[in-house]
Amino acid sequence: MIRRFYKMHGIGNDYIYFDCFDGELPDPEGASRKLSDRHFSVGGDGIVMICKSDVADGKMRMFNADGSEGKMCGNAIRCVGKFLYEIKGVRKDVLTVETLSGIKTLYLNVSDGTVDSVRVDMGKAELVPANIPARFEGDRAVGVPLAVEGKTYAVTCVSMGNPHCVVFEDPDDLDLEKIGPAFEHHDAFPERVNTEFVRVMGKNEVKMRVWERGSGETWACGTGACAVAVACVLNGYCEKGEDVTVHLRGGDLVIRYTDEAVFMTGGATLAFTGEAEV
Repeated sequence: MIRRFYKMHGIGNDYIYFDCFDGELPDPEGASRKLSDRHFSVGGDGIVMICKSDVADGKMRMFNADGSEGKMCGNAIRCVGKFLYEIKGVRKDVLTVETLSGIKTLYLNVSDGTVDSVRVDMGKAELVPANIPARFEGDRAVGVPLAVEGKTYAVTCVSMGNPHCVVFEDPDDLDLEKIGPAFEHHDAFPERVNTEFVRVMGKNEVKMRVWERGSGETWACGTGACAVAVACVLNGYCEKGEDVTVHLRGGDLVIRYTDEAVFMTGGATLAFTGEAEV
């Protein structure tokens, strides 16, 4: 079956998007593994199916490069908002998108019919380890010790609809290809984990690299940037209710952590379109 695709990215976190309003792909897991290969196919961090929803303006199903289905992707959902507005003609400045992590509200910044950036209400941060899930005692895991590859790290665990482990270690001074999988598959994380390595650069400004479960290192991770901002507040590096600029390999995101929700603002870009056999 030949299907049209849209290659889009949120600050370098790139996915292959399919319009599935008339029906989902027959084998999205296999399609994601095949099409994500950067040497022999389109290349990307995975695929996203944009589908009809009975409870929102659209539904997002995203699959990692290894074929596993993810519950939520902050960079991908901004691109879904751009797609719904520009391509599907849902001409609303405020959109809702159904995900496996619930319905998310998107606030679109539109200029001359083009969506330049999107602010996403990512919902509340989950801090209870059992709900992340992470195998730590107590009602929070903030700065707790975790032994990985013979070294003990102080980690902070957060769920933004998917599990994150935040480590305050210089992201430029580590072998991410080695340490990333060790965190991802650690026994402390029964559903694997996304891991962010962070350097605090100044007041409400940080730099991070991310190892995503199922995809490896990506140039950006929206839920990861949210988790980092939450961890920075919990560890006393940033202030709650203030904008935190997070520098990622692909660009910057602005995150605000409040008692009500975590808000993420960033761009969404259409790179090119094409056709692929799925």
